Amino acid sequence: MGAGLYAQNYSMPSHLFPPDRFFAVIPCAGFGSRAGTSLPKQYQPIAGVPMVVHTLKAFAGVGRITQGLLVLAPDDAHMDDVLAAYPQPLFGSVRNGGATRAASVLAGLHQLAQQGVRDSDWVLVHDAARCLVTSAQINTLIDACQTDDVGGLLAHKLADTLKTELEGRVSKTVDRSDKWLAQTPQMFRLGVLQQALAHAGPAVTDEASALEAVGLHPKLVAGSAQNFKVTYPEDFALADAILKSRG
Repeated sequence: MGAGLYAQNYSMPSHLFPPDRFFAVIPCAGFGSRAGTSLPKQYQPIAGVPMVVHTLKAFAGVGRITQGLLVLAPDDAHMDDVLAAYPQPLFGSVRNGGATRAASVLAGLHQLAQQGVRDSDWVLVHDAARCLVTSAQINTLIDACQTDDVGGLLAHKLADTLKTELEGRVSKTVDRSDKWLAQTPQMFRLGVLQQALAHAGPAVTDEASALEAVGLHPKLVAGSAQNFKVTYPEDFALADAILKSRG
């Protein structure tokens, strides 16, 4: 199906849809090899509790979320103990995560559809490792996107000078005036997101890229520099300090 037809079918005026409902999908099937931890990084303690718990608490603080879904690896050996120690009644879980983030998200969307979630319902996809997101930021995204014909994502305007590289040396400086760092959550209607991810394939790195690939243009919603993805060993200390400073 061509990009133009996707845009025609799914960029539909929001007033034509049933009343809004909001769901969350948290892909949680990766290990995070760059983090250098012995556990999958989402279970590594930060500020005294597993990283993923901070993420889930932020969504639990958003009263408009109807249901959340954790997409786990088939052999996940940790989440049951985490949820027993830190109950999260908003979230259910499935163990059908894939080899890539996109495959896990698509599996989560299929699960929601099987549970009766409508194609027109909104789904917020969020990285488990963005444990510094706040309920206020999630609400800001919902407020900005729930009347949008496409949906959108939290993002942060690039502040640093941006270079391209050739053989270890600067090739050129890139104009940063229109550059944003994509963050999560990313919020789209279930039907279009399923179709776009299936079209884009498992290598796509975020939901907005899949929407772009079918001719749609997600809305950029200003996030926060603190909503970074914990990826490298030094990120853990920074995330720990920020969470402790919040009390």
